[in-house]
Amino acid sequence: MRRSRFFAFGILAAVAVCLVLVLDGCGKSEDNVHNSSGKFGVIDEAYEVITGNAVYKLKDDELIEGALRGMADVIGDPYSTYLTKEEAASHKESLAGERVGIGAEITRTNGKFVIVSPVKGSPSEKAGLLPYDELVQIDGERVDGLTLKEVVKKIRGKQGTSVKLVVYRPESGKHVEMSIERDVIPVHTVSSEILEERGKKIGYIGLTMFGEDSAKEWQAATELLVKEGAEALLIDVRGNPGGYLHAVGNIAGSMLPEDTVFAYMEDVKGQLTPLVTEPPKELEFNPKLQTIPVVLLQDKGSASASEVLSGALQDLGRGFIVGTTSFGKGTVQETMKLSNGGEVKLSTHKWLTPKERWIHTEGIATDLEVKQNSLFSEHLRVIAETYKEQQFHDDVAYAQRLLKSLGYDPGRVDGFFDEATGEAIAQFMDHEKADSSGEMDSKFFQTLKASAEAYRNDRANDEQLSMAIGYLQHKLSGN
Repeated sequence: MRRSRFFAFGILAAVAVCLVLVLDGCGKSEDNVHNSSGKFGVIDEAYEVITGNAVYKLKDDELIEGALRGMADVIGDPYSTYLTKEEAASHKESLAGERVGIGAEITRTNGKFVIVSPVKGSPSEKAGLLPYDELVQIDGERVDGLTLKEVVKKIRGKQGTSVKLVVYRPESGKHVEMSIERDVIPVHTVSSEILEERGKKIGYIGLTMFGEDSAKEWQAATELLVKEGAEALLIDVRGNPGGYLHAVGNIAGSMLPEDTVFAYMEDVKGQLTPLVTEPPKELEFNPKLQTIPVVLLQDKGSASASEVLSGALQDLGRGFIVGTTSFGKGTVQETMKLSNGGEVKLSTHKWLTPKERWIHTEGIATDLEVKQNSLFSEHLRVIAETYKEQQFHDDVAYAQRLLKSLGYDPGRVDGFFDEATGEAIAQFMDHEKADSSGEMDSKFFQTLKASAEAYRNDRANDEQLSMAIGYLQHKLSGN
């Protein structure tokens, strides 16, 4: 077993799959005792019993992978897991700087595979794929009965090859055929712009995760912000689930003196290893980053590597934290490769802040707590179903929550479509100047999603951002 020598931060969905044998009284039971020849002999015995007697036949690798998942699951740690060869490759790709595909976000809703949105400038956008298009066929094969993972796998392929799609377009009621050539889709994790408020220039920089190229993107973005006259830096890691340690180390190091301890690693024996800032080999950061005021925006979705950054800035007095308490993930996973191509991700260390705080399950508290409209924490999704009065569904509850957040009170948010919900729908659609059937149909859900996105994109509604900007203005004014 070979170890990959990097620590990976991130929220990993632990796949808890195990083999469960249930004897129900109506099956055949045997009293044969299988003797074990050592600590792991019983595993071989169980394998022989299952392959030799089970009425449901499984492939050898399925049994082995089930056992591997079970061993990882019994640890009871949601961040320790077994990944198959395909899952491991997919995870690496999620943190990589680019990937090959058509550049479209797809979701599954009520058995339909719906396009959420094509990536700007991607092959899918150029081919004319639109939000709410329903995927019907991929290369001549229907998608009925497939999982989302299987659909994505069929769409992906080598750069330069093409995939033929048939989609149903609800707005026109027609099927559309298109051929899309796969290409490299850059994955950008850093966005930036100058926010000019009351004569002060604040450099805003958003970090969606700490990926392979995040430090390089950070260097380019901050260099541009400084050139444009940024007097302070506002770092937004809200919803950032984490990523690579080397990325957060470089980014933190750009704002701290060389040889500063920005975190500690604690192994199973309790031994501490300091993590120290050092100049990256290929990057040169603007020295102004070490002196200008810094505010970091975080929320409950800020986890792991995001918390390393906020913990370092807070403990070292380098930054002011605004928002809500972070997620609270204080462990580090090490990737260990297996001979079958799979990987075991195992929590091998705790990480501590510079003041040796372990924030696991507690998170990092803010210096200034500011709560948001609940609309900002909603996962906006595509819904292609229709619901009428007297029906009950989670999609109805989702719509009720959004309506309430937008100021149209349906009277309840439990998913039951009653008369008051219908009145809220009518008021909302009338205000949006959209035709309404009185039902929760595709037109309603599209209008609701667009309205919610517009609300969230309006900075005037972002109270956390407003408070962060206000603090920096106060700091820059010297008050």
